[in-house]
Amino acid sequence: MPIIGPGPDDPENDHWDPAWENHDTPFRRWLYEKLTAAGLEYAADAASLYAPANRYNGLDDINTGIIAALTGARPAAVRAAHKADLADWAREQQLRDHPDLAVLDADLDRIRHRS
Repeated sequence: MPIIGPGPDDPENDHWDPAWENHDTPFRRWLYEKLTAAGLEYAADAASLYAPANRYNGLDDINTGIIAALTGARPAAVRAAHKADLADWAREQQLRDHPDLAVLDADLDRIRHRS
């Protein structure tokens, strides 16, 4: 079956991580919580659409306005959630760049979940 749109090997997808489609991120949690509180039946689907795009393409004024309208949040709150997610992502990248920190992080997560 032909791929419609850019394929996985196209340069515009160089930084795309397929795990983002279902990766639990701060922005996805924030968005899901706000969409659910607003009574949106397809909150999980909408969060799955916007959360990866948030990291991959950034968040422009149009999408900020759409998310604000859907969630009932102010655009500034949407941007704050976006920036918090990008900061979390930067920390993830630091862990990936320093494997010794990734081992420590995994160990701390294991300890946290044990309690």
